Amino acid sequence: MNKAFVREPEFDGRAYCPRCGTVGTAVDTGPLDNHIQVEFRAKMHDSAWYCAFAGCEVAYFNLLETVVLMDELSAPIYPDDLDAPLCACFGFCYEDVEADVRDNKPTRIRELLAKSQSSDARCHTLAVDGRCCMSEVQKLYLKLCAQASTE
Repeated sequence: MNKAFVREPEFDGRAYCPRCGTVGTAVDTGPLDNHIQVEFRAKMHDSAWYCAFAGCEVAYFNLLETVVLMDELSAPIYPDDLDAPLCACFGFCYEDVEADVRDNKPTRIRELLAKSQSSDARCHTLAVDGRCCMSEVQKLYLKLCAQASTE
């Protein structure tokens, strides 16, 4: 069949990282302004997608396959750097989750949950992906609990 008559698929809102193929998370100016170094900020306009794959060198990308690399960010981010905060709003870290696993009680995570529901939470602008960190924190807690139970 002649390719001139083949219909291109409709854009469904999903975008894939041009380097690793991971589905990106749509972000707007808040995370872009907060996380990209000033000299690289012009690469992304008012919106982009965040690549959450820890092994990928791309942080943000757009539909034209322009990318902002991890080393073009203003600070290290989780999960690429386990010392970086999981929660940009309140500085909650990997070590906090480990401590809750050691204590066998998610005290710190519950405190973070309460804070994340307060007016002090600014995930939309401070989080690298523009989303609340609670799902990632909970996933990490369950993963570390499972690892601890097999040891």
